Amino acid sequence: MKHISILIPHDAVMASVVDPQTILTGVNEFLKAAGKDPVFNVQLVGLSRQVKLSNGQFSVHTDALLDEIKKTDLIIIPALGGDLATTVQKNQEFVPWIISQYKNGSEVASLCIGAFLLASTGLLDGKECSSHWLTAPVFREMYPAVTLVDGRIVTEQQGLYSSGGATSYWSLLLHLVEKFAGREMAIMASKIYALEMDRKSQSPFAMFNGQKKHEDEPIKLAQEFIENNVAEKISVAELAVRYSIGRRHFERRFKKATNNTPMEYMQRVKVEAAKKQLETSPKNVNEVMYDVGYLDGKAFRVVFKKITGLSPIEYRNKYNKNAAVASA
Repeated sequence: MKHISILIPHDAVMASVVDPQTILTGVNEFLKAAGKDPVFNVQLVGLSRQVKLSNGQFSVHTDALLDEIKKTDLIIIPALGGDLATTVQKNQEFVPWIISQYKNGSEVASLCIGAFLLASTGLLDGKECSSHWLTAPVFREMYPAVTLVDGRIVTEQQGLYSSGGATSYWSLLLHLVEKFAGREMAIMASKIYALEMDRKSQSPFAMFNGQKKHEDEPIKLAQEFIENNVAEKISVAELAVRYSIGRRHFERRFKKATNNTPMEYMQRVKVEAAKKQLETSPKNVNEVMYDVGYLDGKAFRVVFKKITGLSPIEYRNKYNKNAAVASA
């Protein structure tokens, strides 16, 4: 039987504590109903017997204290709330224990923004990681030694697991069920809890807001110029001249400040503008394409799918209610 330790850190998101407990104990019940032995021993583990969450609205009674768990097979770190730097600091007592357990053979899985606490252990340094797309700029600033993979739902490297944003962690939980209890049980869980199997990307849900939490003022001005001229075809050379910076130096500064090349940034701004029109307007794909400055339909489709994981038509049918009705 696999021992599972679901940590209850300060400022944990309540749902991400309850959901892994629900699915793992649920799998035990499915196995019992099939005349088989349960595979999970699930415990809620904290620094105290009772942990208050959601500004005191909920209290979680832990099954064990951290120092009572001498050996565990899988540690689950739930999503975190609040100011992330502060929250991570408040939970540093967990870090030595997580590191010790990992070195002793335990695997570790972070759900959504729980990746911040996992990254603070240093175990992810030099490795890839998934987390919520919304907090990606903060994550990269706090943990430059970790490669944050945009869009990916589940990342697994050397016994360390991480998941994309919000309910994407259900995909990681199904992945763990399959690993420890088999594909059959994972399929059963997906059907009972109405979960989509093998979802790979959170890209269709991501919203590009531009990365402006930096101090390079000419680059901020360049970003704003791009965003305010979404229908125009702007060259990198033009931007460099506009802000009196040599082209190669401009490209390096832009990449350092935004984590995108100027061309990638322009593509993301155009695709975000296209997404908004596809979600709400009656325009067809070609009209939207022209509105965001593309003349080549193939190039637009390639860039759009690269960023969102869906073709423009698939995206429109998924999010535009009137388009979905018309195609039904």
